[in-house]
Amino acid sequence: MELQRKINDLKAFFKDKKVIIAFSGGADSTLLASVAKEEAKDALAVTVDNGVMPAEFIKKSEQIAKKIGIKHHTIINNFLKDSKFKINSLNRCYVCKNKIYQKLEEIAFDYHYDFIVDGTNITDLFEDRPGIMVNIEKNIKTPLIKYGFTYKDVRTILRDMNVEYNPSTTCLATRIPPGQMITTKKINRIRYAENLVRNLTGLDVVRVRDNDGIALIEVKNISKLLDKELLNYLDSEFKVVGFKKVTMDIASTDDSGMEMVVYKPCQDKKNRIMLEIKLPYTLNLPETCHALRNLGKVKCSPKLGIAMLEDNGINITIFDKGKIVAQRVKDQKEAQDLLTKVLPYIRRQK
Repeated sequence: MELQRKINDLKAFFKDKKVIIAFSGGADSTLLASVAKEEAKDALAVTVDNGVMPAEFIKKSEQIAKKIGIKHHTIINNFLKDSKFKINSLNRCYVCKNKIYQKLEEIAFDYHYDFIVDGTNITDLFEDRPGIMVNIEKNIKTPLIKYGFTYKDVRTILRDMNVEYNPSTTCLATRIPPGQMITTKKINRIRYAENLVRNLTGLDVVRVRDNDGIALIEVKNISKLLDKELLNYLDSEFKVVGFKKVTMDIASTDDSGMEMVVYKPCQDKKNRIMLEIKLPYTLNLPETCHALRNLGKVKCSPKLGIAMLEDNGINITIFDKGKIVAQRVKDQKEAQDLLTKVLPYIRRQK
């Protein structure tokens, strides 16, 4: 029932609009494109080939767009020619997304589209993604956040709709630690290594991280790699393309999405629940306070680094270090509903 309400909200959002979908072929943008194709007056899916995406990324994006039946356009813009991107600073994600949406803005302006839509979902706000700031600054619409779609919601809906998507769409630059230069050589060897592991194992999601020439293989099902001959072959092939050493993360990569809330009994109040989470980034408290006024009266003290909000009898305290505490939360559902309401108004530091 709750999922159906979210779907209905999403359909109403697109109804009779002229929209551009930032399209990767991943789960989130595929859901948006599928709904927009049916509900929007005009919907265009745009994929940016930035030179640092996984093998066959563009081909798969085109195939998925074709199955959906939505108009699709690919823009080629090699970010490896941009020194601001290549230096790989902590805000690399912001630089990348800003460049992508500049291109989409040009198309939206030239062809009179109403707005651009981004596939960020509510669960993404628990991760350290500086690029999310671009959505706010450029007024890019994020309906999956607006209507409270979680990672699991999106995949459940796509499964029920029997709609295919590409499970591996993350930028290869994310495999290189911040501060280490992004080069064509590194991207090419990462792309080759991931494609090799994928082809030999049949796994959809493969990550090969490159830390100063040391490869770290991450996969969802590690048992597929536990073969001596296969490992020897991978070691040999990785070193041919420039890796100095090959290692493996023995913990399976989990792409199921984290739980949105962790709640616990308050020590001083029997049968009361307190919600406490810590976001992996610091907050711009003045901007957060300003945004939170959309929900009600906010008490804000930038000097102390806290903002306080009351919502239906629940006291919510937000700290500039990223911590959120709520008292008198009934259960996990109420805690999740509360976070779904509050998180869209959180403003992180760049």
